[in-house]
Amino acid sequence: MITIGLTTWFDHPSLIKEDRQVRLDEYAARFPTVEVDNPFYGIPTTSTVRQWQTAVPETFQFILKANREMTMHPQDDRMKDPVTDEARRKIFQDYQQMLQPLVATNQLKTVLFQFPPYFKAEPDNFTYLRKIRAMMPTTPISVEFRNASWFDPVIFNQLTEYFKDLKFTLVAADEAQTAIGSVPFNLSVTSPHLAFIRLHGRNLEGWGNAGPEWRKKRTLYRYNETELEQLKQAIDKIKPQVKEVCVIFNNNSGHDAADNALQLQKMMNLKFNGLAKRPPEQLDLF
Repeated sequence: MITIGLTTWFDHPSLIKEDRQVRLDEYAARFPTVEVDNPFYGIPTTSTVRQWQTAVPETFQFILKANREMTMHPQDDRMKDPVTDEARRKIFQDYQQMLQPLVATNQLKTVLFQFPPYFKAEPDNFTYLRKIRAMMPTTPISVEFRNASWFDPVIFNQLTEYFKDLKFTLVAADEAQTAIGSVPFNLSVTSPHLAFIRLHGRNLEGWGNAGPEWRKKRTLYRYNETELEQLKQAIDKIKPQVKEVCVIFNNNSGHDAADNALQLQKMMNLKFNGLAKRPPEQLDLF
């Protein structure tokens, strides 16, 4: 099975051909999954999660980002005291509780741990990955690294076996290739259940820009047909090895993600079953 989705559901106006935020039910009429980054900043309440569920079909699945304290990101400037191990364990517990409505209905595809660039391939961090599995023993987990040390050939061979043991999915990230601050695209199957591809775009200038606008510029990119064909070939190569290949487009600074996702869907001749009912489109008669 191959599934395609986007990061967030609201910031893709081309899906509805209107200049406004897209509702979740409108998004769910086009794609079978979505990546939600809200939990990175603050863990949603279970009532919020249940509201999401009411807007989508029962087959729709969510990818939720792990909270920033779970991925060792820098603390907010307002937080003066370091987070203790006990406090971090409580965050994991609260996060697990938030997941329960999705787990109960099989609507959780995976929890995405996207680690910061300074999270290097060193013994303490290998140990931390095992601690994550101990604190979330049955949760489907995917990991995206943003430090190239994990992809050193010697370390990577050990890493893939380690991930198979932990039952983690290793995310294949497509991004601009710079001398510092990027990782190679490596589509390796470490879980028989899920292979996960995240497409950030290849905006070389934006990726290396450390200025105040970097978040807007780094994903300002539109994949061309040749690049999508190469992606299609990579997916076709690994799909016999895994139950599902999930592709998430994150190249949305210029609202290109939705168009690229629909383009790839057409190229791969994919039809997503069980989508939400699509509202009738207004005809432009004049």
